[in-house]
Amino acid sequence: MEKFFKLKEKNTTVKQEIIAGITTFLTMAYIVFVNPAILSATKMDQGALITATCLSAIIGTGLTGIWVNAPFAMAPGMGLNAFFAFTLVFGQGATWQEALGVVFLSGVIFVILTVTGVRKALIEAIPIELRLATGAGIGLFIAFLGMQTMGLIVDNPATLVGLGKFTKPLTLSVIGLIIMGFLEVRKKKGGILLGILITTILGIMVGEIEMPKQFVSMPPSIAPIAFKLDIIGALKPALIGSIFSFLFVDLFDSLGTILACANEAGLIDKDGKVDKIDKILEVDAASTIIGSLLGTSTVTTFVESASGIAAGGRTGLTSLTTAFCFFLTLFLSPVIGIVPGYATAPALIIVGVFMFKNLLDINLKDLETAIPCFLTIAMMPLSYSISIGLAFGFVSYVLIKIFVGKIKEVNLILWIVAFFSFLEVSGLMSSFVAKFF
Repeated sequence: MEKFFKLKEKNTTVKQEIIAGITTFLTMAYIVFVNPAILSATKMDQGALITATCLSAIIGTGLTGIWVNAPFAMAPGMGLNAFFAFTLVFGQGATWQEALGVVFLSGVIFVILTVTGVRKALIEAIPIELRLATGAGIGLFIAFLGMQTMGLIVDNPATLVGLGKFTKPLTLSVIGLIIMGFLEVRKKKGGILLGILITTILGIMVGEIEMPKQFVSMPPSIAPIAFKLDIIGALKPALIGSIFSFLFVDLFDSLGTILACANEAGLIDKDGKVDKIDKILEVDAASTIIGSLLGTSTVTTFVESASGIAAGGRTGLTSLTTAFCFFLTLFLSPVIGIVPGYATAPALIIVGVFMFKNLLDINLKDLETAIPCFLTIAMMPLSYSISIGLAFGFVSYVLIKIFVGKIKEVNLILWIVAFFSFLEVSGLMSSFVAKFF
């Protein structure tokens, strides 16, 4: 173990790595509850989704530990699962099978871009401000989804949205939100997970939830969703833009997490570059492909990995410990299955807050930056589409550079991205793809 993980070289121990891996698991275990809750809205089998969520986390995190020897965890990403359900399926009318095909194709392109080196050029072509705005916008969007699921925000024919009535489930959900917020402010590890569990227990106590007949069982079969992806259907013109939207969001999300955690994880080499970043992104992309085959949305590098790194995780043993915890979770599906949407919904708001913090690193005093960033952030929840928010951001950024005479700051890749973004916003994407491809 010492030889394989190079524990002494990384100034760590087996005990320290195991504690770090458990810490990472506790901070991200909420995904086992939340991901099935979001994706099952598309009529996918919830039991199968629990298994697929755990398996994709086991495979992605395990690969990171064994192949990369880095303390990063992977699982179906927040925001990306909302994009899958509420933009692709409900917004664009795709079937969940086609949506899985979109995820698969975005993963394949991600692998190609990473292996060929185009990924680096693509990252450098997108302004850092728009990358940060993307994270903040997704945070606002999933927080809005959480409020809807809670029943805190409801339809209003006069104002589009309004405040919901405080029913018993909503009251329990608000209590859960308060608990999560308190625990996170106090920096208690696993605060989101504890909030979900406490809300569920309260629901049982007041008669809103029935106790499961058993607490441990074999994992539910993934047969209802595994290998059901429709790749041919995903290639229809209306979904082409979404493939690249998934790609961009996954790329920026993973890159941001890796860069944020690399220094403390000891992954910065003597030249100041992130060691093994290409390998981590390759695992990320491969895990997305595997996840789509298993039946779940895009698998990405989790920012909660920072909690394990802060606890001393420095090697792949941390990741393997986290993966083993997800393996044990597979056998708790009866308990996971009783957790209601109003218990998991507050987690979306808290995660949304974490993602919205990206706003702090954007220079909003400069209107050349502020306008495209604002449109990116605002249009995601208002249009109920992450891809539309991205499109507004790219198009407005290029237009402003043209208007202020800084056209030379727009590189070729950004011109291409903005062009396809314009087609998506204007509704011309389908006809363009059908004509030229």
